Amino acid sequence: MKLTTTPIEAAIGFTKLAPADLLQSATSIYTGMNGNTAFPNPTVDLAVLKTDIDNFSSAITASLDGGKKAIAERNRLAGVLIRALRHLGKYVEINSKDDMKTFLSSGFQPKSVGRPGSSALSESIRSIQLGPNSGQLLVSVVAVPGAHSYEVRWGVMGTGGALPGAWTSQAAGKTRPPALITGLTPGTNYAIQVRALTNSGYTDWSDPVARICT
Repeated sequence: MKLTTTPIEAAIGFTKLAPADLLQSATSIYTGMNGNTAFPNPTVDLAVLKTDIDNFSSAITASLDGGKKAIAERNRLAGVLIRALRHLGKYVEINSKDDMKTFLSSGFQPKSVGRPGSSALSESIRSIQLGPNSGQLLVSVVAVPGAHSYEVRWGVMGTGGALPGAWTSQAAGKTRPPALITGLTPGTNYAIQVRALTNSGYTDWSDPVARICT
């Protein structure tokens, strides 16, 4: 079977964050990157990043009185900080080599995958999204004409991308809402498959889609 994989992408939508949330994210990234041997040559000088974070923090405090100049300066420094974080995000994507544990150690968060309107991941799996809690995934199934119900199964990928030796499965009555898979181990790479129950019995399992849980 063909195994479909999706590279880890860093969530870099920092412009949507409130100033306090941006500050928190930047601080977490600096803490994760500073002295991290997995990322020995960051594309942004971390000492400069720390200065940018401190300047932005001071600007947030200065803007609390609502002064236009102070708010403008806060926004300018936010832009400086966001540009630095985006550069770092690309560096982390490349150097983590799609290992989720390494990626998460940087302080960056992964970008959600399988957004509505995106192309299906396989002939039977429309999307796989992060669940509401850690250790969970939401699997959206592609409808099969005449199907009465569906079944989703998953297992831990072996070394070198080998398919799981053991699977866990659960029923999925309909294509909506997405099937919620729980009890997964964060940072672990799983293979996920789907099959449909029709009048003729179960279809073959779909091609496996690999997904790293967070």
